[in-house]
Amino acid sequence: MTDDVVVQGEKLSKMYADRTVVNGVDLTVYRGECFGLLGPNGAGKTTTLRMILGAIPLSSGSLSVLSFAVPDKAREMRAHLGVVPQHDNLDPDFTVAENLRIYGRYFGLPSDVLDARISRLLSFAALDAKANAGIGTLSGGMRRRLILARALINDPALLILDEPTTGLDPQARQYIWRQLRSLLSEGKTIILTTHYMEEAERLCTRLAIMDNGNIVGAGSPADLVSQQIEPHVIEVYGAGLDEWHEQCGKLFARRAERAGETFFYYADDERPLIDALVKKPELHFLHRRGNLEDVFIKLTGKELRDR
Repeated sequence: MTDDVVVQGEKLSKMYADRTVVNGVDLTVYRGECFGLLGPNGAGKTTTLRMILGAIPLSSGSLSVLSFAVPDKAREMRAHLGVVPQHDNLDPDFTVAENLRIYGRYFGLPSDVLDARISRLLSFAALDAKANAGIGTLSGGMRRRLILARALINDPALLILDEPTTGLDPQARQYIWRQLRSLLSEGKTIILTTHYMEEAERLCTRLAIMDNGNIVGAGSPADLVSQQIEPHVIEVYGAGLDEWHEQCGKLFARRAERAGETFFYYADDERPLIDALVKKPELHFLHRRGNLEDVFIKLTGKELRDR
């Protein structure tokens, strides 16, 4: 593994009884990038993350994280790791600053170093005024910012974020995005899982899309969109859509997919579709460029995943 490679996984597999959850996945994460791991529920991304964290053993394959063999050297590796879990696990018995201090002590940080980091991270998370506040008084956005600050207390070389902005309002999400971009500008390496395709497009240098334990697409967000999706997408809904689809829609699009009451038309040239739609005022349409959500749905399907 070279100095530029932070995570190197080869033929990573995980089985439970007779069920394969991760199926021979190859994974490389480079220093200084934000690498996205996307997929529907049950795709295998959480299991892959847990293998990277050394929380579960591999069924087969090899894995190196920060030049440590995992899981054999996982304990040593985790000293250089920061983790933002999907769910809130702050200690409600301590204040904001105390949560940072107690966590920092796990890493054996000297008091003067810890004091300086707590001060800096409270500012980073915009929680200076909440240092002595109880956890129960914080909003959801404040809690997520504190969990991010806590993950940085040991100045980690690798930061793993598991759906860091789920449930946050747009202002809180934008703030966390801005702070994550600042970490990337400082040379931090980030692995991100998210169900927000806009988040992945904005933050990720590269990403992999998983489904049924396999990687079904990989590359930069822009490359995946250009390789997988036609340049123009037109979303159409309204009265008489089925009849219009048969008469016009499917004739003018390279391909069409239906989701609920909306048809999605994918075309190289949008003009014939739009010319036909303006003659049908009862139909409503939105013309846009292809995006990562289109890629995600194309590669993983439209059906609900409740597992």
